[in-house]
Amino acid sequence: MNVPHETSAAPAAQLTVKSAEDMREVGRRLATLLRPGDLVLLSGELGAGKTTMTRGLGEGLGVRGAVTSPTFVIARVHPPLGDGPALVHVDAYRLSGGLDEMEDLDLDVSLPESVIVVEWGDGKVEDLSEDRLRVVIERAVGADAPVDDADDVRTVTVTGVGERWASADFAALG
Repeated sequence: MNVPHETSAAPAAQLTVKSAEDMREVGRRLATLLRPGDLVLLSGELGAGKTTMTRGLGEGLGVRGAVTSPTFVIARVHPPLGDGPALVHVDAYRLSGGLDEMEDLDLDVSLPESVIVVEWGDGKVEDLSEDRLRVVIERAVGADAPVDDADDVRTVTVTGVGERWASADFAALG
């Protein structure tokens, strides 16, 4: 996948996730690394676990409201229950205009005080921030898919991009 503006990527963490609950736990752990102003791009096929991970992020950040897919509303804001940042959850799947189309969502206004998570954001929102996390969720499909109970197994790769993530320690995710 070719993603524009990839500058100084930090070493990636790669995890094997075996269930939806494990995916939520990865989200909860990832939340401990996040702070206001962070941009997280989630990519993976339909059903890979992007929204499930975001539920865990919401739990870890301590935000209000159930985190559900924002597919039809495009963006949903979850205010913090305490002193932490809000979670802005965006589904860019239906957006084809890149950052120009995203401007209507005012993500650049929300970014300094929120954590913004964008599903399907690759190639669309990188210009929002030079610093971002790329989370790629992969699962076996077709002939590569397992035939036993391991069909929920996912590989999650987390890569930090930019100065903010240059010395990131992703050990807490595993």
